[in-house]
Amino acid sequence: MNHSDHWSTTMFIGYAVVAALLAFALSASAVMTFTRNPQIVGNMTRLDVPESWLPWLATAKAAGAVGLLAGLAVPPVGGAAAVGVILYFAGAVITHLRAKDYAMAPAVVLTLLPIAALLLRVASA
Repeated sequence: MNHSDHWSTTMFIGYAVVAALLAFALSASAVMTFTRNPQIVGNMTRLDVPESWLPWLATAKAAGAVGLLAGLAVPPVGGAAAVGVILYFAGAVITHLRAKDYAMAPAVVLTLLPIAALLLRVASA
């Protein structure tokens, strides 16, 4: 195995780990959003997010999870999913800021993780 192949394999393994963990978190959050978990609904209400948006937001999270996992086999899908998740959680950070709610560490972390996934996916291709 040459250096280039080793680098690509290492980056792919990194992508697989980050994508799987992020997909798990997104899936759990999507389920809690679809089922109107009181904590999720309370957070959304506090941020002035209309409850009618919950199904759409849950669908976006579920799609991100599926796309990240599909990216294990189809690199462009994983990259596109990572970009979508980055945009989703960047929107969440902006929503927190607009509501003057600075308890946004989870949203910030969930913005950084797909950035890492995207960089790893691109580096492994």
